[in-house]
Amino acid sequence: MQNNLDQLMQSRHCKRSFLDTPVPRSLLESVLQNAGHAASSKNTQPWQVSVLTGDTKQTLVDAMCQAFDKGVTEPPDYAYSMDPLPDTFKDRARACGYALYQLKGIERSDSKARTAHFRENYTFFGAPVAFIFHLPMASERGNFLDMGLFMQNVMLGLVDHGLGSCPQFSICSYSKTIRRMLDLGDDRLIVCGMSVGYPDDAKVNTFIPDREPLDAYTQWFD
Repeated sequence: MQNNLDQLMQSRHCKRSFLDTPVPRSLLESVLQNAGHAASSKNTQPWQVSVLTGDTKQTLVDAMCQAFDKGVTEPPDYAYSMDPLPDTFKDRARACGYALYQLKGIERSDSKARTAHFRENYTFFGAPVAFIFHLPMASERGNFLDMGLFMQNVMLGLVDHGLGSCPQFSICSYSKTIRRMLDLGDDRLIVCGMSVGYPDDAKVNTFIPDREPLDAYTQWFD
């Protein structure tokens, strides 16, 4: 069992191209139910997830893409990271981005191709299912920690069933639109989205960014 779990964790990587094969609701229910066993402070279980398929997903995709094409965005509900980024974070992010562009054959000077690449976020990369994760608007950092534990369980559960996923903060550029279309109140904070489906054999799905060695992020004290 340990070997299977190790393999499962190592095989989870973002997928950015999907088959249009529908994902059975019963399978999604099983993954989400099992993911709910994630740890949370005092068993508060703050996570909520909206599952979008069919016309509802397409309507949201159309709304986000139309706004993106017009250069219109909305402020996210929270800042994802430090500003400015520490140099080490910035270097890793640049290396990841450049490697992905190189794999897709996108030149640094090709702004049109770069824009098209980023626009794919708002189509959920063609995945048949989209998850929207949200928390109470007044959530603190600990609540985000709990949500992260839940989301990791979701992603590992999807891999275990032959599915792929891609978590996306990018869709938070349209948090107000998402709340309106899903009839979520102003008391809900949009954490991120996630593309979900069966990965196809597109070259982009072979992309695996470099990972830091153990000694780069671990300190031992005897």
